[in-house]
This record gives sequence, structure tokens and C-alpha cells, in this order.
Amino acid sequence: MNTNLILILLVGALVGATSGYLGSYMVLKRMSLVGDALSHVALPGIAIAMAMGVNPLLGALIALVIATIGIWYLGEHSEVYPEALVGIFFTASLSIGLLITPEPDLLEALFGNIDKIGAMDGVITIFGAIVIFIITFAFSKKLLLGIVSEDLAKSQGVDVSKVNLVYLLLIALVVALGVKFLGTLLTGAMVIIPAVTAKNLAKSIKQFQLYAIFFGVTSSILGILLAKYIGISSGPAVVLTSISIFLIGYAFKN
Repeated sequence: MNTNLILILLVGALVGATSGYLGSYMVLKRMSLVGDALSHVALPGIAIAMAMGVNPLLGALIALVIATIGIWYLGEHSEVYPEALVGIFFTASLSIGLLITPEPDLLEALFGNIDKIGAMDGVITIFGAIVIFIITFAFSKKLLLGIVSEDLAKSQGVDVSKVNLVYLLLIALVVALGVKFLGTLLTGAMVIIPAVTAKNLAKSIKQFQLYAIFFGVTSSILGILLAKYIGISSGPAVVLTSISIFLIGYAFKN
């Protein structure tokens, strides 16, 4: 196994682990489609980064952070539901991204290209994954309390608005880490599918989160190896592997 493949597998495993972990909270919050919609927001950022000759991951992260703060702010100061705001940002960003992304780079931006992952991407992914796990673990009790009841959380002194902003920013970060690996169209699927698979099998919150991380990592590694063996894009291979694991888990549960 060559060094480049080991790096790609490491990046994939970390993206899968963080996606599964954050996805477990997203499923509990009934926000499963938010991660999928946010991933499309990264496309204009990637296009601008490519045009400027900088790392697409940086462009994706900046675009996602701006959109996330905008969604959070409008959600706090308007009567429009957050899901509707995400839908507006999603369609606008996808339209702009499709217009400004150079045609030769469009397929890579949409579906990812593991061959373009370098050492710097590995370093950024490792650092980003550590940040995600530490902050999510630190906010876990407040997140869960807010999921059970926002009124109860507020009565316990929890700043629900701040917690929601931090959580959305973490989703933006995990999506940014995954766009080069899975593409903007499919990154959101990794936040949803492993967590849904885990929820179907787990019997406690802790087990749910561990299963979600496990299924995220397994889907990523098997999908990458499948993509390398068959010679297809990594994004579809990883997502289809994740869906297969979901179907097996669903059949096993029944």
C-alpha cells in the first residue's frame, strides 16, 4: 500500500468519523437535510478558490462559514424557519457555483477527486477533526438538553442560540473537510446516512454515537478502496457503500 493511498484513507476515515459524530446530533435534532443543503453552499467558494489558485478547501470553508452565520442570524431575527433559509442559501449558492465554476473543474467540484488530496489536506483534516471532536464533546450535554427541550435548556442557563451557532459552524467545518474528498453534491450524505444507520441499531445515545462514527469510518474506507479498484469517483463509491451498509443494517434490524 503506497503512502498516497494511506493518506487518502486517513483523510477519508477522519471525515467519516466526524461526519458520523455530528450527524448523530443532526438526526436527533431532525435536521438531516441541513448538512446536505449546506454542502452545496461550498461550490461558489471552491470556484473562487480555484480561480485564485488557492486550496479549494479554504474557499469552501469561507463560503460555508459566511452562509452558516447568515442562516443563524436570519433564523434568530426573522420568522422564517431555518430549514427554509437553508433552502434559499442552497439554491442560490448552487446556481452561482454552477455559473462561475470552470467546466473542466466542475465534475471534480461536484463529485470529489481523491487523487488531488495532498499532504496539506491531510494536516488540515487532522487538525479540523480534532477541533470538531473536542468542541462537540464539550457542548454535548447542552446540545442534548436543547434537543430534549429548548425551554428546559434555557431554564438551566444554557444559551441555546449560541449552542446552535457553534453546532452549525461545526457542520460547516466537517462539510468543508469533505468537499475535496466527496464533492459538494455528496458530502452531506455522509453526515446523514451513517447516523441514520446507527440510530436504527443503537439502544442508547452513547451507542448511537459510537455506531455512527464506526459506520462513517467503515463507509469511507471501503468506498475509497472500491473507487480505487474499479476506477470510479470516490464520492459516489463512498455514498453507495454507506447506503449498502444502511440497507444491511435495516434488514438485520427487521
